[in-house]
Amino acid sequence: MKFISTYSIRPGCLPEAAKRFLSGQAAYPTGLKLLGRWHNCDLSGGTSLFESDDPAAMHAFSLSWSEVLIMSIHPVVEDAEVGAALAKQYGA
Repeated sequence: MKFISTYSIRPGCLPEAAKRFLSGQAAYPTGLKLLGRWHNCDLSGGTSLFESDDPAAMHAFSLSWSEVLIMSIHPVVEDAEVGAALAKQYGA
């Protein structure tokens, strides 16, 4: 299953978030595979795409950054899966 994670940096926490990132604390727990990560050019946050069969691993990762980041994580599906579901529902 794929998950999109977006984050914003809590006010006043950019120095600490940068320190954690640069020291390697952005590593992911076992069970998460990072497919891509992008950072907003204005330093306000970013987006990551993960693959995992373990929602608890997603939770653990989010918890590890909760002091400095506000995270939102959603399971996502790709166009082919959505197309098949739409065709089944609407007969196209």
